[in-house]
This record gives sequence, C-alpha cells and structure tokens, in this order.
Amino acid sequence: MTIRLRPHHLLCLLTYVGKGYSAAFTANYDAIAARIGDGEDVLIVAGPDDICAPLLGDADPHCHRDSVVERDRLALRDLGELLEEPPRIGGSVALDAAVLKQMREAFAAGRTRAACAGCEWHGLCTGISAGGYAGVVIPAD
Repeated sequence: MTIRLRPHHLLCLLTYVGKGYSAAFTANYDAIAARIGDGEDVLIVAGPDDICAPLLGDADPHCHRDSVVERDRLALRDLGELLEEPPRIGGSVALDAAVLKQMREAFAAGRTRAACAGCEWHGLCTGISAGGYAGVVIPAD
C-alpha cells in the first residue's frame, strides 16, 4: 500500500507525539506513523490526504481551507530547497532515517517553518523540536 500525504504533513509528522484533534484522528495518525516507520511508500497529493480522513466528515473541515493549501505550497517550497529529491505533487518521498534526520535538523533550525505560521499546533511543535524530538512517534533512527 501507499500512504497519501499532503505536503505540509511532511512537516507535521516530524513532531507527532500522539496528540491530535480527536481520538479518531489520533488513532488514524498512529496507524499512519507506524506504516511510515515500517518504510511504506509515501505519495504526495494535493488536498486532503490519509491523515485528514477522520476530519472530512466534519461540517467545515479545515483541510479544504485556503490557509491549508498555502501551508502545502510553502512546505513544498522549503522542502524542495532542502532535499536532494524535492517533493512534488504526484511524486513519492522516501522517509528513511537519513531524510527524517535532515528534515528534523532543518525544522529545528527554522529553515522549513514558513508553512507553520498561524497553525494552532505551532507552539507544541516548536517545543518538541527544541526538546530534541523526545517522544516523537516516528523515530529517525
């Protein structure tokens, strides 16, 4: 199988510690994190992805908002400048230990944080990265 991720979720997964919008969201994210940890292929998609799935039944899921689409654009830009193989819509990304380490170092240094502006999780993610990524679900080793 293949995990479908929108671009800004490539950043979110770096600091995921098992917290989310709801129990269903967190259970789904935990399952996706395990699949990423097992080395499953990741396909970059435009719009809502596998992480968004539990929210799509809400009356007004934020997954469709312009601000979230802008986060995706900024994440693609910043990760494109960082990674040897830039992510693109319709392309695959290998999230192996070396790539996760590189992404986490850039995230902690603030080089890939433009997409995080205005996100309600910004403070949590900042604390996790500042704390050396202690407790993250997807390890980089």
